[in-house]
Amino acid sequence: MNGADTAWIIVATALVLFMTLPGLALFYGGLVRSRNVLSVFMHCYAIACLMSILWFALGYSIAFGSGTSGFWGGLDKMFLSGITSDTLSGTLPEVLFFAFQMTFAIITPALIVGAYVERIGFGFVLLFSSLWMLLCYAPVVHWVWGGGMLADGGIFGEIGVRDFAGGIVVHETAGLAALILAIFLGSRRDPSKPPHNPGMVMIGAAMLWVGWFGFNGGSQLAADGGAAMAITVTHISAAAASLTWALWERVKFGKASLVGMVTGTIAGLASITPASGFVGPVEALVIGSVAGILCQEAVNLIRNTFKIDDTLDVFAVHGVGGIFGTIMIAVFGAGAWAAQLGGLVIVGVYTAVVTVVLIFICKAITPLRVDEETEVNGLDLAVHGERAYEFNS
Repeated sequence: MNGADTAWIIVATALVLFMTLPGLALFYGGLVRSRNVLSVFMHCYAIACLMSILWFALGYSIAFGSGTSGFWGGLDKMFLSGITSDTLSGTLPEVLFFAFQMTFAIITPALIVGAYVERIGFGFVLLFSSLWMLLCYAPVVHWVWGGGMLADGGIFGEIGVRDFAGGIVVHETAGLAALILAIFLGSRRDPSKPPHNPGMVMIGAAMLWVGWFGFNGGSQLAADGGAAMAITVTHISAAAASLTWALWERVKFGKASLVGMVTGTIAGLASITPASGFVGPVEALVIGSVAGILCQEAVNLIRNTFKIDDTLDVFAVHGVGGIFGTIMIAVFGAGAWAAQLGGLVIVGVYTAVVTVVLIFICKAITPLRVDEETEVNGLDLAVHGERAYEFNS
């Protein structure tokens, strides 16, 4: 065990949890109507709790078990069987590696929340998120990070898929699942309402930005120069994308909005995530600068051209950003084109199939969408018996 590595990953674990609670909850919560803000908080909080238990019970073993299958890790590490405080994973206590990866298993299904807010059934959220994490997310983790079929020595030969912190594993899977769920749910009855609290959106985005240092820097799994570079390029990409998003808004609409600028931040962070361990500051500047415009145009395409109500633009920002960053690894020569593109296609198809199947299974058990009265009155009071403010809008 290396003490410095262990200390850094303890901090990184806290930072990644901070991304979901409270970062993502505030970011998403500010973007919805005031009558639905508590339901968004409830989704994020409940998912964090539920995914933690499921990762402990099954998810970690599926992703990082010692089985030899290229598809999944098996069940030998269920409930952390055989793992003590002295068991090592590289230079880290394995129980710490488990906890660090658990925070990724929390935020990935939590990202999907943004696609279905204001109209989805709470029971469906819990059931779908649970099955999706175990049957979609955890196997993909094994393929890329657990020595499975997309890793080095797998189906793409000696050089496998390069995904440093989750462009494919986190952002592509969550983005595609979000898009598919939005299609199945259909549009909100009134999708025109603006965010009820842009200040809350900014605070949440700022928390995500800080937490992302643990997300990307922690993925080095060491306290070294590689972690320092990952943090540096993460920051540069986020800053560049924030500026280009705001500039592109100003060019198109005559005004640069706060919500737009901080959405650009998230686009830059998602885009640098897969490449953060493979590129330098100049490449990060390019990635972030392009991401701010690319993801904004993707928002326009999904909303206005395809008329899909992915409520908080999960696919356009996270999905497109993660896919773009994964491709840029090959563009800058840090990965093989066949592996990068092939990995995106394989994971994309698998995610789509599993997501569709799970939607049909889950909606046969619990309602997918709330009734019209609940949607009109707001989910906070109707579903959870509470409301965030004295007067709702």
